[in-house]
Amino acid sequence: MKDFFKIANKKFKSRLIVGTGKYKSFSECAKAIKYSGAEIVTVAVRRVNITDKKKPLLMDYIDPKKITYLPNTAGCFSSEDALRTLRLAREIGGWKLVKLEVLGDKKNLFPDMIETLRSTEILTKEGFKVMVYCSDDPLIAKRLEDVGAVAIMPLAAPIGSGLGIQNYTNIKIIRKQTKLPVIIDAGIGQASDAAIAMELGCDGVLINTAIAKAKKPFEMAEAMKFAVIAGRKSFISGRISKTLSGSPSTTNKGII
Repeated sequence: MKDFFKIANKKFKSRLIVGTGKYKSFSECAKAIKYSGAEIVTVAVRRVNITDKKKPLLMDYIDPKKITYLPNTAGCFSSEDALRTLRLAREIGGWKLVKLEVLGDKKNLFPDMIETLRSTEILTKEGFKVMVYCSDDPLIAKRLEDVGAVAIMPLAAPIGSGLGIQNYTNIKIIRKQTKLPVIIDAGIGQASDAAIAMELGCDGVLINTAIAKAKKPFEMAEAMKFAVIAGRKSFISGRISKTLSGSPSTTNKGII
């Protein structure tokens, strides 16, 4: 079955995107990504080593020719910082497909949507293909689409919280109102969370902490891989309608 994950005219087989932070080492990160089957990884531009040749480089472990790097603006709390960071990513590696996140507070790490909208509009005009971390507000999601975002990435719950999807209704509305890819970003804690996201009709899931900080990250990476596949297959298969009464599995017609 050909069911490609398409972002900004690029096709991928895997609908799982994996973050590269919080692992014990680059080698652990690379192995987890292999188990996950992910074809896209996020890279925090502000935390990438580009000056100290004595320290290991992410590219030594994860080949950018085989895995798509998605530079992101993790740690940015203003539009100016985010814009500077992504312009730097373009200068360093020529990247135009990027993930934007502009945080509003240091405790809960919720996105500042005023700054995010502003940044999205500017980056789009500069030729960037912007995937946007955002709140789960359908009105905001629609505005992001209107200013040129290529993917909407609503949070399930606060970054790293592991709480899973907190607002099913808003995610469904966001999915229904846009033709853009909808990717759950932040808050996934276990495989069932990823499956639920896909069953709601989301196009993909981005996961970092739930894999990197699991007791067995490689096993969790593989679990997330299969959860995303199962959730997607469940969604496109068309679930049965919910009813308040039972329905026998076998018909009464011709009963002895």
